[in-house]
Amino acid sequence: MHELLKLYNRIVQRVNINLRELNFDITPFAQELIQPDNMNKFYAFYGITPDHPLDLDFQHSALAGSYFLGKCRITNSVLYKSDIRGDELKRKGHVFKYDRFDIPLTRDEAIIIDDSALVKTLVHNFSHDPETPETFFIKDTLAMDYSNIHGAPSDGCFLGPFATVDLTTMRDCAIGAYSYIQAGEIYHLDIDPGTVWVNSPHNFNFLYTYPVKQLSQYVSLSPEHIPWGTLFDFIDNHKEAFQRVFDVVNLEAIESIPATASLDRYAVVLPTTKIEDNVLIAQRAYLENSFLGKGSNAQENCFIINSHLSGFNVTAHGAKLICTHLGSGVFTGFNSFIYGKEDAPVSVGKGSIIMPHTIIDIDEPLEIPDNYLVWGLIRNSRELMENSVSLNELEKIETSFSRGRMHFEGKGLSL
Repeated sequence: MHELLKLYNRIVQRVNINLRELNFDITPFAQELIQPDNMNKFYAFYGITPDHPLDLDFQHSALAGSYFLGKCRITNSVLYKSDIRGDELKRKGHVFKYDRFDIPLTRDEAIIIDDSALVKTLVHNFSHDPETPETFFIKDTLAMDYSNIHGAPSDGCFLGPFATVDLTTMRDCAIGAYSYIQAGEIYHLDIDPGTVWVNSPHNFNFLYTYPVKQLSQYVSLSPEHIPWGTLFDFIDNHKEAFQRVFDVVNLEAIESIPATASLDRYAVVLPTTKIEDNVLIAQRAYLENSFLGKGSNAQENCFIINSHLSGFNVTAHGAKLICTHLGSGVFTGFNSFIYGKEDAPVSVGKGSIIMPHTIIDIDEPLEIPDNYLVWGLIRNSRELMENSVSLNELEKIETSFSRGRMHFEGKGLSL
């Protein structure tokens, strides 16, 4: 236990050193993040498939309850119930195309985690950084509960709870709670909580910021308290259902699952759920009393409850759908929280896009039309009008437009 605490304190210090120019001290947030007594209660597990080399090397690290797939190197790190997903690691001989460059790989790409602490964090390697095509690195980084590091190499960074960094190399940055960043490369930035920023240089820039007081109801973080809010309560209320899939070695097969569907061993599927052809259910997903139509998916840490997905629906990492009806081809972004009620369901029209980190929490029925883009905090039909636009209208934008707390610059066709 002494060595574990010594290692963890060293990681915290290394992150603080990297963030010193921001005058950002992670120590208060880190104090209660790791419970040492829990680190010896859960085993780690490694996925073996015919498509991925068996290659895991860890040294001086704790990996409690974490999942690994693909070529991974873990050194001087603490991982707790995190998913390190290397299913899209590039192989030796692959030619990585970036801009005008064709970059040949001379060795298999690997996920390298050094001097970092990841708690209930999803790491997906889908990297687009041409400077390190053979190494997906996470170094001197601390990521809190339910954050996503998606195609985002990280050096000297802090991610608050439910933060997502997507297809973005980040160095010496602090990412606030429930923020979503997709910006290619970021350096020395202190991102406020509840920032949704999607930037494609020379194409468009999308920026939305949550109202601080309202966001704190759902996700809140302060130096004086452990993280709290509706999103944490929701997950805690369902965590017991996962106990059996981790405690039992051989689970009974669900006969109603089509042969063309893929159901992960560590997903929870409760009765009266129907899954059709070519559906993908990832680990730590939770399905209850729902219908998933052909070609749909539920990615890691998703919850789909009392909902209907018509088909070809993407439910991205950490998204939650409750009492929601999706038309065909709807995309629901990372960590979105679509919280309908039995007497107040949410209906989303076909072809619509729910932006990452969108919160829809209603007490009256809400209908989103076909082919709409939706973002931000929506609690009634008035707020839907302030936080949405038809894709047809968006395509006509040539310079910029603002709506509510959102500002968009660039060509709408590029989004």
